[in-house]
Parts: sequence; C-alpha cells; structure tokens
Amino acid sequence: METNLYTERLHLRKLSISDSTNLFNIWSDPDVTKYMNIDNFHNENQAIEIITYLNELAEEEKAIRYTIIELSSGEIIGSCGFNSLDFDNEKAEIGYDLAKTHWGKGYAPEAITALLDYAFNTLELNRIEAKVEPQNINSIKVLEKLHFTFEGTLRQSEKSKGRFIDLNMYSKLKTDLKRL
Repeated sequence: METNLYTERLHLRKLSISDSTNLFNIWSDPDVTKYMNIDNFHNENQAIEIITYLNELAEEEKAIRYTIIELSSGEIIGSCGFNSLDFDNEKAEIGYDLAKTHWGKGYAPEAITALLDYAFNTLELNRIEAKVEPQNINSIKVLEKLHFTFEGTLRQSEKSKGRFIDLNMYSKLKTDLKRL
C-alpha cells in the first residue's frame, strides 16, 4: 500500500516510530483526544505502542495510518488514515486528528481529500465511512464540507472511555464524486 500521499500543503506518510515525540505532543492534548477512542497520553511510550500497533495492522492490510506533515515547515501536525479496511466489501472507515494549533486552517479537509482520492482511485474502494460523536461539531463540519452523507445515529454503538457513546454515521461513495 502507498506510503506517501501529497497535497498542495501536506505530505502524508506512513507512521514511523520516529514520529512518536511529535504525535505524543498531539495525543497528550485532552482537547485533541476528547472525541477519540483513546485517553490523552501521559508518556511517549504510549505513542510508540500505538504507532507499532497501527503499523502491524498496515502490514496485515487491515488499516493504514499516515503522519500529516505541513510541507512549508516540515512540522508534524497530526495523523489520519483508514481505521479499518474491508476489501471484500470495498469499504474503509477513516479517522483523523490535528494539533489544536492547526485547527481551522483547512488541513483536515485537505488530508481527507487525499485519503478519498487514494481510496477510490488506487485501492478501488466503493465506500468510505466516518463515525463521529454527535457533539464533535468541528469534525461534522469537515465531513459536511466534503459532501459526506449523514446516514443516521448509531445509538450506544461503541464503548469509549468507560461509557457507551452514540456515533453519527457519514459516508461517501465513489459514485458521489461524479455528482459534485
């Protein structure tokens, strides 16, 4: 699977252990992890463990996670990728996170657009899903900006941080691209 994706302002590359310090700084921010299925990290070893685990899933072609790097500065500003790849059903679920200092600058839609292009045109997937807590307004705005379709709310769909949470299901189909 592709290890490098580029946009006008971003370089997305496969996670590396060498990213652990920068990603720890992002994943230790409670505002960043508020709607993620992880608690904010308290030591860099947690980042190393997650990176190792995600890279193992990538080797098995079950998931792939990219480090998001701002091209102009070379700074690591977040991560994104496919949380689950289902080639039998030609679909994947996406996820993404950004350092708080980079919120509101259009980086999330730019990174997700690169993921969509790769998913539909290289991996030949038909459907991309995004599950978002209903209170995560910023993430919902990103998906709406990219013309994802809201399909409904999955009530108490997953357990996160010790409690059951509702998740809004959004999707984008390969055929949706032809309508834009």
